[in-house]
Amino acid sequence: MRASTGSGGEPENDGSRLAAPKTPAIAYISWVALAFMITSSVASLRAAPSMAVYGLAAVFLYLLPAIVFLLPTSLVSAELASGWKGGVYNWVSKGLSPKLGFLAVWCQFAMTIFYYPSLLGYVASTLAYVFDPSLASSGVWTALVIVVFFWTGVWVSSQGTKSVAGLSSAGLIIGTLIPGALLITLGVIFLGEGNTSAAPMNAAHLLPEWAGLASLVLIVNNFLSYSGMEMNAVHVSSLRKPGREFPRAMFLSMGLVLLIFILPALVISWIVPAEQISLTSGVMQAFDAVFATFDMSWMTPVLGIMLVVASLGGMLTWLAGPSKGLLLVSRRFGYLPPFLQKLNKHGIQQNILVTQGLVTTVIALLYAFIPDVSSAYWILSVITTQVYLVVYLLMFVAAVRLRRNQPDHPRGYRAPALVLLCVVGLLSSLAAMAIGFVPSSQFGGGSAVTYVAIVAGGLIIVGLLIPFLFLKLRKPSWQTVADDATTNAIE
Repeated sequence: MRASTGSGGEPENDGSRLAAPKTPAIAYISWVALAFMITSSVASLRAAPSMAVYGLAAVFLYLLPAIVFLLPTSLVSAELASGWKGGVYNWVSKGLSPKLGFLAVWCQFAMTIFYYPSLLGYVASTLAYVFDPSLASSGVWTALVIVVFFWTGVWVSSQGTKSVAGLSSAGLIIGTLIPGALLITLGVIFLGEGNTSAAPMNAAHLLPEWAGLASLVLIVNNFLSYSGMEMNAVHVSSLRKPGREFPRAMFLSMGLVLLIFILPALVISWIVPAEQISLTSGVMQAFDAVFATFDMSWMTPVLGIMLVVASLGGMLTWLAGPSKGLLLVSRRFGYLPPFLQKLNKHGIQQNILVTQGLVTTVIALLYAFIPDVSSAYWILSVITTQVYLVVYLLMFVAAVRLRRNQPDHPRGYRAPALVLLCVVGLLSSLAAMAIGFVPSSQFGGGSAVTYVAIVAGGLIIVGLLIPFLFLKLRKPSWQTVADDATTNAIE
């Protein structure tokens, strides 16, 4: 039986469903455990090279987005998750409209179309140090790695493997904590032995040198580095005293995330001159330089494999997540054609994954045709940020409306000064989106018009036009029968 539709053409609950099953007992977790969960889903060494070019100013450039974006996003999403199930679709649907809710969940999914090529571009340059460092600057090599590894990930995800979550957790330890600690330790020893830092480490360099908007554009990448905190807010109901414990978990995880981001970036700036840092292979450059200093060059390929394991674990975790959210919404409300809603024998949305793979393959060819691999990496990272920022714009507006229109709705956690947090987060997101259209020096001196056209085209086509067409062209037959699990996951 299909759900009925209201006067606005959107499905609504007809009240005829069977009684909900008994709620299982809550398995409480400690706020420290939650802090580690948040850290593992956000922290990565991949962003370190992009900030290392600023030397000591990287500290400021990480702290600023943490205050104006990370904090509002975390606390606002905590309140939303503790009051409404279903993730960003339900938050925006309840606060704004179902169509905008679909736009939010679509952008959350669509950003991965650009995220995976940029992530695997980093994997390609890192893996190059295992075989031949000169391959790190090869567009053909990068494109080949993206295609091979992504389609392998699609195949693994389509099998319904249960080891994905475990691989992701192990990846944090193997590919982030251990390499990060080793890099920091050897970096300190490097300076302790009297070597001079490649980047000045004095008070005069605490702030980035102003040279126009282009000198600050790298900060946009940091907004994406902090994205995803809202996905962990769903665990707020698992805390015994969420009002006190969730802020503790959030502040601890923020501290850990900042340490993981800032310290490796500083170490890289000590060892590798800014003009020689590659956005995609800077981490391996630093390891290679440090290991050479200590006659440990044999460790470079070992660390390269560890970093690759971490990235692939993260890719597998995110590969099925956003696409599953889109699937649940589409099956319940008919937003996607039936072809994209079909499941394979393992219950996985294989057709969505395959379609995404085809698009990712086309994007991967950019690496083969754009001469500067760092330019392609940066452009895709900016487009990823632009598309994902749409989610946050909608989320902040929806949060304010829900607080005002449904002030008495049960919430496990209430964010302090929510309206102020939303205003700050909204303005920060808009500023980040605007800055994203300013060509960075990492673009390699290419045409500014070309840069803006690529970024704007990616945002408009993928983030806005495609979901508009799905909504415009959808038919009643697209609404398939939703099972109880699907219904409960959304409502």
